[in-house]
Amino acid sequence: MDVSDIERLLKASLNLDELHVTFDGSQCKVIAVADMFADMSRVKKQQTVYAPLASAIAEGKIHAVTIKTFSLAQWQREKMFNMPS
Repeated sequence: MDVSDIERLLKASLNLDELHVTFDGSQCKVIAVADMFADMSRVKKQQTVYAPLASAIAEGKIHAVTIKTFSLAQWQREKMFNMPS
């Protein structure tokens, strides 16, 4: 499994405006951006992104997942305040 496989799984299941995935062969990091996250609880956001990856995790193709979710407005603020100088 590689980054493109993970992106494909997530894009097929979720209507995302932006998706950023890194994967080192075991640890997967996901940044998912969509307005659907705006009114979700933190747990629901994690569950929403985790669900399409569940079978790959169960099969041992992915061992750990770090998920960050943002609405479009939150993502714009995140990029503005975390841009390197």
